[in-house]
Amino acid sequence: MKIVSVKAYLQKLPLTKPYTIAYKTIVNTEIVFLEIELENGIVGIGASNPFEDVVGETPAHTLLNLQSDFIQNLVGKDIRHFNQLIDDTAKYFPHLPGTIAAVDIALHDAFCQRLQIPVVDFYGRKVDALPTSVTIGIKATAEMIGEAKANYAAGFRILKIKTGLNVEEDIERVTKLAEQFGNNMRIRVDANQGYTLEQLQTFIQQTKALNIELIEQPLPVGKETLLQQLSAKDRKLVAADESLLDATKAMQLVQEPPPFGIFNIKLMKCGGIKGALEIATIARNSNIDLFWGCNDESIASIAAALHAAYACSNTKYLDLDGSFDLSKDLVEGGFIIKDGYMHCSEFPGLGLKKIN
Repeated sequence: MKIVSVKAYLQKLPLTKPYTIAYKTIVNTEIVFLEIELENGIVGIGASNPFEDVVGETPAHTLLNLQSDFIQNLVGKDIRHFNQLIDDTAKYFPHLPGTIAAVDIALHDAFCQRLQIPVVDFYGRKVDALPTSVTIGIKATAEMIGEAKANYAAGFRILKIKTGLNVEEDIERVTKLAEQFGNNMRIRVDANQGYTLEQLQTFIQQTKALNIELIEQPLPVGKETLLQQLSAKDRKLVAADESLLDATKAMQLVQEPPPFGIFNIKLMKCGGIKGALEIATIARNSNIDLFWGCNDESIASIAAALHAAYACSNTKYLDLDGSFDLSKDLVEGGFIIKDGYMHCSEFPGLGLKKIN
């Protein structure tokens, strides 16, 4: 079955709720979409929103790459060779994971539609459903509690709180949240590289009674070895995000003693489903849990991450709320959310439907 057309375009989408992280405030997002059509009319949809601060690629850069002659030369190729086409793309666009991810996701969607099976079943489903966290940016404690209450009312039972500007204020916020919800809401924190080792140790010590579920990327990239000064028990709760880009980085981060007990996999960091599964295999062989995250993304790429996550036996955490705050999307479907749990669509491919 041959590819007959490839089309890429960029859509700027305001967020319904701007949010602040340790080093910037985000008010909108730009998403690049890729459509790959087969000769029988099947259309595979990919989407990409790389974060320049992490991977050095912008959506505008991604769009130019996806409009290049190299990508247009996918026309005429056989979709059965989709794995090789992903590898070829990765070789042609090295260290540009946003570009690779869009191609990877669209090809997976088209290929599995052709087989009439969901992507997760192509790789073998290991997980049926897990709850996702919802993210609250850095803000005043009262505002944070108000937003947390709204999320609780909507059925979510896990919060991920952005931290990293002031450790004492961070401790106060998570303490107030724990007092408000007790055992009814689990709390994760994401410092976005905002702490020193001493600040991290202070945070851990003063929040031990709160049963914080995990701490994401507390130290700056390049300072990972400092985490080895933590106890093995504390390291088990620390998740690598910006420190973990691809399988090469994953191999470095599993050297003994591993600084992180959790790997946060984002398709926009590693180049899509294929790259994600490579990291997942390294993690599984090193007894490291998986935490699947995202940027502000379309349902298309969030669905791809969910299918990849559920194909991995060491998947333990989801943070796939990246499409929730988009003012609009260009696709629908992909997954179902029930009582905070995310379920893969049972339709072929990624189960996406383009919105006209």
